[in-house]
Amino acid sequence: MIRAVVVDPQVAGRLALAEVGDPVPGPSEAVVRVAAISLNRGELRRAMSAEAGWRPGWDLAGTVERGAADGSGPAAGTRVVGFLASGAWAELVAVPTRALAPLPDEVSFAQAATLPVAGLTALYALERGGALLDRSVLITGATGGVGHFACQLAHEAGARVTAVVRRQDQVSLVRDAGADQVVVSEDASGAAAHGPFDLILDSVGGQTLANVLAMAAPGGTCVAFGASAGSDVTFNVSRFYATGGVTLYGFILFYEAQSKPVSAGLARLVRLVKDGRLRPLIAVEAPWDAVADVAQQLMDRRYAGKAVLHVGS
Repeated sequence: MIRAVVVDPQVAGRLALAEVGDPVPGPSEAVVRVAAISLNRGELRRAMSAEAGWRPGWDLAGTVERGAADGSGPAAGTRVVGFLASGAWAELVAVPTRALAPLPDEVSFAQAATLPVAGLTALYALERGGALLDRSVLITGATGGVGHFACQLAHEAGARVTAVVRRQDQVSLVRDAGADQVVVSEDASGAAAHGPFDLILDSVGGQTLANVLAMAAPGGTCVAFGASAGSDVTFNVSRFYATGGVTLYGFILFYEAQSKPVSAGLARLVRLVKDGRLRPLIAVEAPWDAVADVAQQLMDRRYAGKAVLHVGS
């Protein structure tokens, strides 16, 4: 038996450690001893309504304890970062080798654990805009895990980055991440002064999405990957199609991962962290038995960036 984070409706926060069975890997899965995990809003929302015993968890970093039986992927003893559809928050997990990437010693388990969902979402969403050199990019929710990575990656690609934050005290945070302009706004309306934009990344939804759609340049793309302010959106469709060639793209990482090996994207992100060109923003670090409390802090928006929990500590 091993320990894992499970949904327990009888405890505060609905998340607790419990004993579960050992992982049973498939032929192309490696068994990883997990050292660090990271929290994401999506899996926590699911946990709030999931049945007892459901195991959340997408992000993990640790060491391969047993390589895949088919010989694919990292060998035993390799430090790795990985991604699972659920159940990553456990002492031992079976991970498909196409969702694992080796970690150099220069990248810590804590840094690596922030990369799978937030880093890959930022990376793949920005790829929807094609070559970004000298192009205009707008990022809402820029202090979140995805938004903070997206600011850095867009800047690294040579884009002119406009970031939207909710509070004045967050401005320096996103400027340090590479934003050229920072707009303090609840609904992104002030960003229009810096548009139009070739690529827009929106995680807010609601009125914010309606507003930023009107800021797209002809032939531009708006990638919607979240709805923290609300799922219902009303926008001026006449203005939308009259702009010409604007695309609204619905993004979910699990769909994107079906058509490309996550391992390659993770390896790219790891190299950037190693080279100092991508800096994970870790706002909270705690032992994993504090998962319910840290999860509530995330849902209450008490910090920017990412929370990392250390497994077994």
